[in-house]
Amino acid sequence: MAHDHLPGPRTTVRMRINGEEKTVRVAPMRRLLDVLREDVGLKGTKEGCGEGECGACTVLLDGEPVCSCLVAALQCEGREVRTVEGLESHGVLHPVQEAFLQHGGAQCGICTPGMVVTAAWLVDKGLPPGGIREGIAGNICRCTGYGAIVDSVEDAIVRCQRKAGGCAQEGSEGGAA
Repeated sequence: MAHDHLPGPRTTVRMRINGEEKTVRVAPMRRLLDVLREDVGLKGTKEGCGEGECGACTVLLDGEPVCSCLVAALQCEGREVRTVEGLESHGVLHPVQEAFLQHGGAQCGICTPGMVVTAAWLVDKGLPPGGIREGIAGNICRCTGYGAIVDSVEDAIVRCQRKAGGCAQEGSEGGAA
């Protein structure tokens, strides 16, 4: 386990990550971001600013987007965490992931996981196409003018509207949302 060399007490935290029960021993103020990346081995969630300003580390906590750099792992006791890795279900990518690949919605990759998690949450909630820029406003991309990102989310919305029951149903296996 990472950071075992740090002094101080440890607390056991049990949470469900991407549909799997996980138990970790953490220092009291250890960030969820660090637990996901270093202790659980889920490297998809990225750190951008470490201050909750950029959205790169966005995950879903009990189905709601949060900046994992601002959440103490202790706050996740008994809760559901869903990362970018948990958006796919049974080997099938979420429509937002498919659309990002098809439309080149990713550039350098730092913002992409948080952007995809937020966009998938918005799409699963039934975001109208006109609200995309406002919906992703908490996720900053420094590489693009957001055109390919907006195109990706628009495409995912259309894909989900074509499916009976939308996309929220398929995303519920293995995670929240």
